[in-house]
Amino acid sequence: MKPAADAITCLKLCLVSMIWGGTFVAGRFLSDEMPPLLSASLRFVMASLALLGFLLLSRIPLVRLNTRQFLQLLLLGFFGIFLYNLCFFYGLREIGASRAALIVALNPAVMALVARVFLRDTLSIGQLSGIALCLAGAGMVILGHAAPALAGNAGSGWGDALILGCVASWVIYSVCARELSATIGPLQTVTLSILLGTAMLCAATLALGQMQLASLARVSGPGWLSLLYLGVVGSALAYIWYYDGIARIGVTRAGSFIALNPLTAVLSGALLLGETLTWRSCTGGGLIIAGILLCNAGARLRLAWRARLQASPGSR
Repeated sequence: MKPAADAITCLKLCLVSMIWGGTFVAGRFLSDEMPPLLSASLRFVMASLALLGFLLLSRIPLVRLNTRQFLQLLLLGFFGIFLYNLCFFYGLREIGASRAALIVALNPAVMALVARVFLRDTLSIGQLSGIALCLAGAGMVILGHAAPALAGNAGSGWGDALILGCVASWVIYSVCARELSATIGPLQTVTLSILLGTAMLCAATLALGQMQLASLARVSGPGWLSLLYLGVVGSALAYIWYYDGIARIGVTRAGSFIALNPLTAVLSGALLLGETLTWRSCTGGGLIIAGILLCNAGARLRLAWRARLQASPGSR
């Protein structure tokens, strides 16, 4: 990959993390307006409609899958859409959001280790140091933003286990996505996995008695805008860019950008909800940005060096 293309990919992943940080604010608007699984189902119904509409307008047909690809997509839909949301919404019934965010901030480190073991990705000293900085920064942002809430919320082992299920689900989703995204493309991978995951969510919503359509009449204007943001921007667009990032720069580098989520969530809360922005949040944000730069610096330098060698007369 050329350095310019690598920079564009990194920029997209930064935007993805900012988008996902904004979903926390959108979720807060919806939290009191409809049941959690109904919110998740409607979010991905909207994402499915947006993706199918884009394919229709672009005249891009859905790919014909072989058995292996279908099973891979079923796996992605189950772990990345269905199980993640199930663990997330029910985990938050047992423990506070701040504690849950701190657990989810483990994603970059776990993804890097899994990629090293199962995908044989090499981890440089710079990447390991960058991941450590990301984790330290994420912890500082969350603890600095909600230390009183953490101190007063011991939570339960069951809630912790459910949020750890979110981490495991996202890691499996990200690792399994790389091969499939490289073969059928990010757009097809996202669309088909979301369609399958949406079907699972809707079935669970019906089975658990949360398909309370009467509650839709009580949803406010900001609630519908939040749902639209969650479905079209936070799911359809962000998932495509995230898959594309994994296919282009690998699981470890793409995963490091997830550390921006707590920072962007806090900034969004400060801008849109009037929440307090502390010095710990700003310091933690600086550590996160430094960690991401460090994690990606080695690869960027290698790409620039290769491009320089290819452009030099002696290399032709």
